[in-house]
Amino acid sequence: MTPLTHRTAFSRFALHALLLCALQGYMQTAQAQVLPLDRDTVKAIFASSPAFTIYKNNYFITGVPLDKPVSAENSDAKFQVSFKQRLFNKPILGSYIHLVYTQKSFWDIYKSSSPFRETNYNPGLMVVRPLYKNNRLKGAMAFSFEHESNGRDSIYSRSWNYLAFAYSKVVSERLICGLKVWLPFINPTEGNPDLIDYIGYGEAELHWTIKKKLLFLDFVGRKGAANDLRGNMQVDISYKAWKAGNQYLMLQWFYGNSESLVNYAEKQNMLRIGIMFKPQYYRFY
Repeated sequence: MTPLTHRTAFSRFALHALLLCALQGYMQTAQAQVLPLDRDTVKAIFASSPAFTIYKNNYFITGVPLDKPVSAENSDAKFQVSFKQRLFNKPILGSYIHLVYTQKSFWDIYKSSSPFRETNYNPGLMVVRPLYKNNRLKGAMAFSFEHESNGRDSIYSRSWNYLAFAYSKVVSERLICGLKVWLPFINPTEGNPDLIDYIGYGEAELHWTIKKKLLFLDFVGRKGAANDLRGNMQVDISYKAWKAGNQYLMLQWFYGNSESLVNYAEKQNMLRIGIMFKPQYYRFY
């Protein structure tokens, strides 16, 4: 095989492996990380849990492209740090207010000087309201105001602000699905006037417990606003290899545009592996 054929075969193998894991999760009857909790239990969780906690998955991963010859120029490390601060333990009109922050960085560790290629900063203010049916938690809705930028100037400056509404639903004891839509505010004089063509007006999420306390699958996908195939999807498979602590082995596949802000129009097909730290509960807590 030529190197390209090897990479094509590896790409197909990775995709089949992801689909196999999803199928395995559908066939199994393992209990999920999030159980159908009652209203009093949810309130107790908010009251007793730390106000400062993990928000989205935190991870450090490294990997290579699947659609081009591998080199130090296109292989990298990617890491994400994400946390939230609950401002009040007691609900206000049934809702909880959080400050949230996510930082995503791309590090060219295989180049001689190991420079950081890009860092994206995403702070926000979020109001979360749990939803109940027959006194059981069925999901949540959230409103947020968020900013995202790369902290750079001149032609490399990328930024946008948006109001967002998110809805999460506990579909079963193993599956949580979510939808987030946003109203963007973009300055056309900045370096990304066509950003919405690539990131669209929302994203869909899926959080699947394939095997209780052991194997998880997280999916997020976006469709760009342009009338074509612009957009992206990301699949994270995490495996709890250690009994103690909150560390997971992680495999991430990203395909599409806007993985980073600076090169949002560039299409990526990256497979990375590393370590992950997950929140104790899903994000609507």
